[in-house]
Amino acid sequence: MKQIHPIRLLSIKTVNILRNTPKFILLTTSIVLLITIIHPLISSSSNKISWEDLKLPGCDIYRGEWVWNPDATYYTNNSCSFIHEHQNCMKYGRPDTDFLKWRWKPNDCELPIFDPVQFLELLVGKSMAFVGDSVGRNQMQSLMCLLSKVENPVDVSTTNEWHFQRWKYTNYNFTIATFWTPFLVKAEQQEGKGPTNNGLFDLYLDEYDVKWTTKMHEFDYIILSAGHWFYRPQMYYENGNLVGCFSCLRNDVKDFPMSYGYGKAFKNAFKAINTSPNFTGTTYLRTFAPSHFENGTWDSGANCVKKKPFKSSETQIDADGLSLYNAQLKEFRVAKEEGKKTGKKFSLLDATQAMLLRPDGHPSTYGHWPQENVTLYNDCVHWCLPGPIDSWSDFLLEMLKMDE
Repeated sequence: MKQIHPIRLLSIKTVNILRNTPKFILLTTSIVLLITIIHPLISSSSNKISWEDLKLPGCDIYRGEWVWNPDATYYTNNSCSFIHEHQNCMKYGRPDTDFLKWRWKPNDCELPIFDPVQFLELLVGKSMAFVGDSVGRNQMQSLMCLLSKVENPVDVSTTNEWHFQRWKYTNYNFTIATFWTPFLVKAEQQEGKGPTNNGLFDLYLDEYDVKWTTKMHEFDYIILSAGHWFYRPQMYYENGNLVGCFSCLRNDVKDFPMSYGYGKAFKNAFKAINTSPNFTGTTYLRTFAPSHFENGTWDSGANCVKKKPFKSSETQIDADGLSLYNAQLKEFRVAKEEGKKTGKKFSLLDATQAMLLRPDGHPSTYGHWPQENVTLYNDCVHWCLPGPIDSWSDFLLEMLKMDE
């Protein structure tokens, strides 16, 4: 009798077993096996991860740790003339320098240190606008400091308002600009200090801020961001009517969570981009960068005095910050899908986790001379230059390369 090879015999028996097994058992077994394979991928990641983030092969450059980098820094406050005075920490006497010696290391790959020549060569003939508040300007000035190793730009601003400036790198025909719009939408400040002595703003959540929306078509890239201004008291208007507020302390007005106005503002900003017939560039959403006030609120003597980064296991974002971050991501995903219909491009520059881990990188008291009679509060919102915010250019360049 012809002998059957043991492996073939096993295969034949397996097939016979499968034929005689009820289909519902096979289906259940398959589902259990699939969950067994996928579950470790999800559970080992941040709880903010989405299916879109599970890219294989690839690497999530926004999940990682800060590691020691003795080669930093890549510029100084003496070599860069674009540092805003209140972020010029070394000029105003910050004594420690270890906060400068860290780089962001993703969990599963390497993120190259920013290469200014590569950046400028990639953007020859292009233009980029930073649209948002003073942290957005902080980001732009960080980029300009990193680029100063190659070239200093010339001022080509079309207005004398410092909130709306433009510079050109003539050797590369690359233009960079800033547009001040802390709420992204049309906003007006009411008279007086407001219910919390911190101002009261009227936000028209469905109306564009035309100071930037009428100019965006002039740029190839928009870096869109907003954040800490939304902690201030606000009155919300939609369709010309008052619909509610945040922290207005009025019994006759419905009180909404902070994330309501924040999400609506991003929704409106993305709508402006998606409905623009002339803007054909790429929009990068730079996510919320948490502050690090300790022992009080920002206007009650709180400070930020830590000298080194957190590990990712040592801290987590607070409830308010998380609500803003999630509101951003929700509107971003909707806008990205909507943009596909007309060829609009959106990418996510997710700086939130990395910056959550850097309580040591703020100006604190080092945004002015100690003897100066100033009314500034301790600054635990913006970032020293040089400092951790320089890593945002590492992120940006990597994204530009991937999008090419």
